[in-house]
Amino acid sequence: MVHISEMPEHLANALINQELPVYESTPWTDLKSLKESRVALISTAGLHRSEDSPFVAGAGDYRIIPDEWDMDDLVMSHLSTNFDRTGFFQDLNTVFPIDRLHELAEEGAIGSVASRHYSFMGATPPHLMETVARDLAGLLKEDRVNAVLLVPV
Repeated sequence: MVHISEMPEHLANALINQELPVYESTPWTDLKSLKESRVALISTAGLHRSEDSPFVAGAGDYRIIPDEWDMDDLVMSHLSTNFDRTGFFQDLNTVFPIDRLHELAEEGAIGSVASRHYSFMGATPPHLMETVARDLAGLLKEDRVNAVLLVPV
């Protein structure tokens, strides 16, 4: 993604002045040690399998990326014209560090890698995300995930 100083002024101002949600409470969950944790990736790079439909502006949805999927088949359909795709084309791990996650599991730094990972398209208004986030939380629980590596791009 471009540095804010390189953005057109109206886009930079929109980001700087974006209203952020305020939460009245925060749910608390005790964290297991990473060596015991099952970890999933969540990226905002707009990634999906070539057979999935591309992302559309303002939808707030996500795509499931199975861990056993051929990662060379991933497509980036992020809509932002300011989104630099160079890193993705050179090394998927810059936006979706799946190889690094597997290395951590092999080294014993984390317990295991989740069977499914997820990608959103960034720059989605927060009010569109709550229902989708609850749905995703259910899938993470189903997969026994207790830690997530968030990869904002």
